[in-house]
Amino acid sequence: MGFFEHGFGLFLLILGQCLLVTVFILVCLAFLMYADRKIWAAVQLRRGPNVVGPFGLLQSFADFLKYIVKEIVIPAGADKTLFLLAPMISFVLPVIVWAVIPWAPGWVISDMNVGILFIFAISSLHVYAIIMGGWASNSKYPFLGCMRSAAQMISYEVSLGLIIVGVLISSGTLNLSRIVMAQDGSWGLFSWFWLPHLPMVALFFISALAETNRPPFDLPEAESELVAGYQVEYSSTPFLLFMIGELMSVFFMCAMLSILFFGGWLSPIPGLPDGAIWLFLKMLFWFFMFSMVKAIVPRYRYDQLMRIGWKVFLPLSLAWVVLVGLFAQYGWFWGAYQRWGIGG
Repeated sequence: MGFFEHGFGLFLLILGQCLLVTVFILVCLAFLMYADRKIWAAVQLRRGPNVVGPFGLLQSFADFLKYIVKEIVIPAGADKTLFLLAPMISFVLPVIVWAVIPWAPGWVISDMNVGILFIFAISSLHVYAIIMGGWASNSKYPFLGCMRSAAQMISYEVSLGLIIVGVLISSGTLNLSRIVMAQDGSWGLFSWFWLPHLPMVALFFISALAETNRPPFDLPEAESELVAGYQVEYSSTPFLLFMIGELMSVFFMCAMLSILFFGGWLSPIPGLPDGAIWLFLKMLFWFFMFSMVKAIVPRYRYDQLMRIGWKVFLPLSLAWVVLVGLFAQYGWFWGAYQRWGIGG
C-alpha cells in the first residue's frame, strides 16, 4: 500500500475512485431513465419501453447510441464556443458534487469538513450553463427558456440553502459523514432528522423538483409552451449531455434527501448492519417519488411557481432556521435538535 500513499500512486488511486463512482452513477442513470418511463407508463396504463432487450431494459442504451451517432447541428448565428461549452459544463458540474457524497463510513472520495459549502459552490455554477446554452443559441425561444430556468433555480436555491442550514444547526457540522453519524441512535429510523425536521422534508422535496426542472415545475423546457426551452437548438451529443446532467442532478437530490433527513447509510431497524445498500435503497425510493410526481401532478403556471418560492417557501424556511436555533440552544424536545458532537 505504500505506493498508493503519495505521489503518482495517490493520483492513480484518486483517479480510480473518481472513475468508479462516475461509471456507477452513469450506469444507474441508464436504468433510472428506464424506470422513470416505466413508472410513468404504469400510471397511464401503458406498457412503456418493452422492445430493446429483455423487458426493454436496454432501451436507454439504444437511445444513448442514437444520440452519439447523430450529427451535431449548430445554428449559423450561434456562438459556437459557448454553444458547445454549455452542455459540457452542465454535465461536468453534477459529476463533481458526487465527490463528497459518503456511501458508507470511509466510502467517500473527499470527506471534506466543508462538504455542504462545496455542494453549494458547485451547484450555484450550474445556472451559468443554462444561461450560456440559451444565449449562445441566438434564438428567442432558448433565451426565454434560459431566463425562466435561471430565475427558477436561483429562487429555490435560497430555500434549499435555508432548509439545509436547519440540519447544520442540529448536527453542528458541515461534513456529510458527520451529519449521518449525528442521526445514529438507538431508535433506528426514529432517530433520523426527518422526524424533528418533518416540515422541511416536504419543502426540500418540492424545492428539489423546482431546482432540477422536474414536473410539475419543468417550465423552462415545457414542450407545450417553449418548445424545449433553452435546449431547442441542441441535438445529438450536446442535447444528451444536458439530459444526463439534469437526471444526475435529480439523483443527487435523492442522495441529499437520504443523507440529510433519512440517515444515509444507517439501517432503519436497530440491530441490522449499516451499509451503502441502505443509502442506495433510500435514493431509489426518492427517485420513485420524483417519478410519481411527474406522472400525477399537473404543471404549475410560472407566476404560481415564483410566488410559492418567494412568498411561501422562503419565509417558512427562514422561520424554521430561527426555531431550530432556539430548540438547539436550549435543548428543547429532549435534545432532538441538539446533536452537536455526536458525529465526531
